[in-house]
Amino acid sequence: MIFVNPYLLFSIGLFVGLVFYFYNKKQSKKTTAYLKNRNARLEQEKKIVVDFMHNLAVAIGEGVPKKELYHRIAHTAVITTGAMSACIYEKSKSGRLQGVAVEGLFPPQRAIKQSALQKENSRARFLETILTSETLEEEEGIVGQVAKTGKPVLVEDASTDPRIVKHKDESLTAKSLVYAPLIHDDKCLGVLVVANPANNQPFSQMDFSLICSLAEQAALAIKNSDAMNLRLEKSRIDSDLHLASEVQELFLTHKFPEHKGIEINAQYLPSAQVGGDFYDFYKLSSTKFGICIADVSGKGVPASLLMAICQTNLRHFVKKSAKPSEILKNLNQQLEERIRQDMFITLFFAIIDTKSNKLTYSRAGHEPAILLKSSTDGINSSIQKLHGNGMAVGMVPSDIFDEMIEDQETAFDSGDCLLLYTDGVSEATNNDGEEFGIQNLESFVSNNAKLSPKSINRKLIAKLDEFSSSELERDDVTLLTVRKT
Repeated sequence: MIFVNPYLLFSIGLFVGLVFYFYNKKQSKKTTAYLKNRNARLEQEKKIVVDFMHNLAVAIGEGVPKKELYHRIAHTAVITTGAMSACIYEKSKSGRLQGVAVEGLFPPQRAIKQSALQKENSRARFLETILTSETLEEEEGIVGQVAKTGKPVLVEDASTDPRIVKHKDESLTAKSLVYAPLIHDDKCLGVLVVANPANNQPFSQMDFSLICSLAEQAALAIKNSDAMNLRLEKSRIDSDLHLASEVQELFLTHKFPEHKGIEINAQYLPSAQVGGDFYDFYKLSSTKFGICIADVSGKGVPASLLMAICQTNLRHFVKKSAKPSEILKNLNQQLEERIRQDMFITLFFAIIDTKSNKLTYSRAGHEPAILLKSSTDGINSSIQKLHGNGMAVGMVPSDIFDEMIEDQETAFDSGDCLLLYTDGVSEATNNDGEEFGIQNLESFVSNNAKLSPKSINRKLIAKLDEFSSSELERDDVTLLTVRKT
């Protein structure tokens, strides 16, 4: 029988217990230190992401161009991750990936000729030129793979990865890289690539997580920048249109001076901020007056600019010619070389002689004017449409235009009323697709023969508003009405 000393057993047990205690205590300290470091790193990562978002938000608020925003993203990614370089590839509609911003000596994703690199005085500038002109095909390399799948890639040791291009220049050696997709609303906008930590250690999983978080915020910033730039562009366009509208207003006569023998009124309603219609009035003598109405093809700023050019030239030629046809011939000759092939101007020009009670007019492809002839009894009025040969200004060469245009003459007696209008009146459309038309216009004028020009115009506009559909886009509406007193 073997005798075991109880004190010895106790001592051994105590020793083993102490070993386990101190071991567990040491492991607990390690775990606590690990968790503490991990929490500290998470807090640091959180701060980095917040600062990153703040910097990009400031850039967006400043309204920086998209290219500048890309450079700020690449620069901030390098600073916040402690990497040596970074590059952003933007994904085009075709799926190709174009380098748009680079920071530091980033290793290109394709091989480059060493001789070309050695010839350059500034290696960084040369590499930036290479990278910002580098276009990777869809699915090419890791960049293409990340753009297609939307999944980030961590390359801890680039020297052993066959997908990484091995450059002969040591300064372009890729050691460790992170490829993070720029995704917003499940759409890949591009890829952020960060290369080579400054401490020469491989990127860790925490680095990988941080860079992916930065890429997520960068994608949000890019989309917000697009939206901001669109708003700024719209604001600039609205401002330009408002200015163009104000300039256009200066060309139009809003208050006609009183003249013995005639009463005149005009109404102009552009379909947009600026339009292509215009009208004008000219006092040629104490008994002769010129009036015109015109419609420039197209809409918006181009039409308004052509309108201004046309109106300026017209005022010049009115002083040099006594016949409407000669005025329009000179105008066409002046503008035919300056008007775009897809643009033209329809125009109706008339000269009223209150002494001889005559109306002389020329029609260059414009809507026929409506002349309401009064009767001696004041009841049985009649309608006369003023046609006449002629093509639109700027549509054909001068020899053809001059051959077609002609002067027409008709009586313009006391009580007669002349209505000039643009096709926005006759072509106003209702919900059934029916146009207001010339017949409705003639009927309206006949039924309102006794009204003043101002009342006729206002009542006709109200009639058009009642007839036409508010859901359909309406053309410019211009009315010019003259009554012989």
